[in-house]
Amino acid sequence: MNIGDFRKTQHDINEIFLNRWSPRAMSGEEIAEAELFSLLEAARWAPSSNNNQPWRFVYARRNTPFWSTFFNLLAEGNQVWAKNAAALIVVISKTTFDSGKPARTHSYDAGAAWGSFALQGSLMNLVVHGMQGFDYDKAKEVLFIPADYTVEAMIAVGRQGRKEELPAHLQEREFPSTRKAVSAIALEGLFRQ
Repeated sequence: MNIGDFRKTQHDINEIFLNRWSPRAMSGEEIAEAELFSLLEAARWAPSSNNNQPWRFVYARRNTPFWSTFFNLLAEGNQVWAKNAAALIVVISKTTFDSGKPARTHSYDAGAAWGSFALQGSLMNLVVHGMQGFDYDKAKEVLFIPADYTVEAMIAVGRQGRKEELPAHLQEREFPSTRKAVSAIALEGLFRQ
């Protein structure tokens, strides 16, 4: 697949940003713990307010005791394809600083860590697919997430699979998506619709 057939930039950027996308087709192969830890290491170095580093990644690798706990959190539509992931990760963020003072940017900072995680996965030729289609409340309960943490998102990681093995409705969506124009997301001076 040629990314350039799907994505065109308006301004000069490094190709790493164009090459990162979120396929669903995964092979079902396991990944080594060291590979997963490389993704987590990249996330570790993300910027954060006051160096708070509020992000946490709770994970289960395929064929381990916690796999079914994580898999059963997924919405049915995501279970169809995520069954072939090598790891499932729940991203959470601590809503306070260690002092107990509210950390207003905890979600923003966790998003920065997720971005680093996703880019590292792209560099490693892994599929990294973030999602919101899972049971947030159940995740908080079954993963014993404390009250001062917020469940942010879930990630499926794996090796690239064949799109032909996805259901037909997902095969149609298995390509790099485009993005809104810079002029639609950047507003000088005042917010305007």
